[in-house]
Amino acid sequence: WNVNGYRLPTEAEWEYAARQGGQKVRFGDGQNTADPVRINFRALADYKAPYSVVGTYRVQTVPVGSLNAPNALGLHDMSGNVWEWCWDWYEDYTATAETNPRGPGIGSYRVARGGSWYSYPAGVRAACRYDGSPSSSFFHLGFRLARSAARPAKG
Repeated sequence: WNVNGYRLPTEAEWEYAARQGGQKVRFGDGQNTADPVRINFRALADYKAPYSVVGTYRVQTVPVGSLNAPNALGLHDMSGNVWEWCWDWYEDYTATAETNPRGPGIGSYRVARGGSWYSYPAGVRAACRYDGSPSSSFFHLGFRLARSAARPAKG
């Protein structure tokens, strides 16, 4: 955890980034409606939600950034395309508010966030989470890297 290299984001970091710095938005593109022009998800009429638009269902991943402008933090595809592994082991949320939690130190399942091209509209919301075995490999599962801020030199 303390290295100066790359790592998976914590679940809290991932959601903060998807919500453009903690704003109250439903999707990782900074919008409150899932539109297949901006998000790669299962946008079929059979799965329409009040907060989604029916449109193209691509049935596969697309190149990062090919559908939309980045969110306010400059991040592409925080909702849809592929589920993204997080640092945290999965557990139910506690009722206690926490600031930048890391989740439990051990567990059986890791958290994935963001939904994928295979997800229904509810699955691509910034609040949606998935639990999976770290040994899982699926056609709709990937990762995004984070880097800890550089530490000042001692001296």
